[in-house]
Amino acid sequence: MDLVLPAGQPFVSGMLRVATSWAFAAGCDCAHRPERQCEVPRAATPILDSMARITGSWLSGPSAALPNGAAEAQQSYRGERLGLPADGPGALVGTGRRLAALMIDWVSSAGVAALIIGDNPLEGPLSSVTLLVWFVVGIAAVTLFSFTPGQLCLGIRVARVDGPVRVGFVRALVRQALLVFVVPGTITDVDGRGMQDRATGTALVRTR
Repeated sequence: MDLVLPAGQPFVSGMLRVATSWAFAAGCDCAHRPERQCEVPRAATPILDSMARITGSWLSGPSAALPNGAAEAQQSYRGERLGLPADGPGALVGTGRRLAALMIDWVSSAGVAALIIGDNPLEGPLSSVTLLVWFVVGIAAVTLFSFTPGQLCLGIRVARVDGPVRVGFVRALVRQALLVFVVPGTITDVDGRGMQDRATGTALVRTR
């Protein structure tokens, strides 16, 4: 219940006393009528609630990314609340396999970038070209096939959690753009999904 406690009550914080004093100045007679309580309307905060869920795991822990009313203890395994199996095809992928797929994609992109640069690739903009190749290949591969070359090698793919449909170009673009900054991939929820997955409604699942 959103209430401002009367300033006369003990153990009331200074901020509440200030708010109460402001209410008195506005004409509230709560101090003289203890049986009444001043109700202060609270502004709707859907955006703040969404931000708290998306940026989940650093300060508030992974459970902060859960929807309102959901409890971490209600899951017996990761992905249960998403309707995914505990093991086998369709189950969520662990961190180790995700990182391994990313490394394969990065090394292969570096090889392509070296071929593009030509002679003495180490003296050229190898890192920039590698990032560009990785970015473009990631978007194109996920849009067309739902997996990158590295994910194909390790038997995983990107899947939408709202239905058996393709990821699509826009979701693939947003997902890859967030991965460029690295940090979003390290902010995970109780299912191990990073910000790039939660923002696009996707998850990395096993294919075998």
